[in-house]
Amino acid sequence: MPIRCIIVDDEAPARDELRYLLSEYREVEIIDEADSATTAIAKIEALKPDLVFLDIQMPGRNGFEVIQALAGRGRQPVYVFATAFDNYAVQAFEASAVDYILKPLDSRRLARTMERVVNLVAQAGGTLIEEQLQALLNRVSPPAKELIKISVEKKGKMRLLSPDEIVFCSYEDSRILVHTADEGLPIHGITTMDRLEEHLTGSSFFRVHRAILVNLNRIREFSPWFHGKYNLVMDDEPATELTVSRSRVKEFKLKCGI
Repeated sequence: MPIRCIIVDDEAPARDELRYLLSEYREVEIIDEADSATTAIAKIEALKPDLVFLDIQMPGRNGFEVIQALAGRGRQPVYVFATAFDNYAVQAFEASAVDYILKPLDSRRLARTMERVVNLVAQAGGTLIEEQLQALLNRVSPPAKELIKISVEKKGKMRLLSPDEIVFCSYEDSRILVHTADEGLPIHGITTMDRLEEHLTGSSFFRVHRAILVNLNRIREFSPWFHGKYNLVMDDEPATELTVSRSRVKEFKLKCGI
């Protein structure tokens, strides 16, 4: 009997890479993919796979919340977490109903994972996996969604902006300006782009070059530019045009699933 598998990752290149690596395993039949936790929950419940490769860090709900949402809904698959974060991996590995692989994916590590998966699928029965997954959820609480705010100055007063209000941030004349749909305001309390990028970790921001941090959700359109660069048109009133530096284009394309 084939091991029926669903791949869950919000990034298409990551799904494609895992699909390619799994093509080496004749016992694995990839029956579907999902690009979000919500889609994953629906597909896992409907298709009843034996195995799920599950990304932890996804926009909205994370991988642990997928398991939590499916708890008590009948037979559970074996889960393998795909993650770039060791702290999550260690927590997940402690539960015998799951395994993990770190990104970037390694074929040798995947081979060890698949040996374990075959054994786990063969053992699956009764409430074994359900009990072990519940033990995982008891130990691992979903990482708290940090409330991120950016403080800016406007007419001598402080104003707090949420990330989705920000179109892009720029470093100009030794200060950082935060650009909304219709104005640019000086930031308060953060003095470097490195620190701002760190503060916005986990949100939809991407550093297109040293002096510009853009909200990927506020890009109106983009196109290839000269010398391997990309040109962005932002979703603000002036339709600001920004450039992705050549060294950042590959990562930008990965973020955008192209």
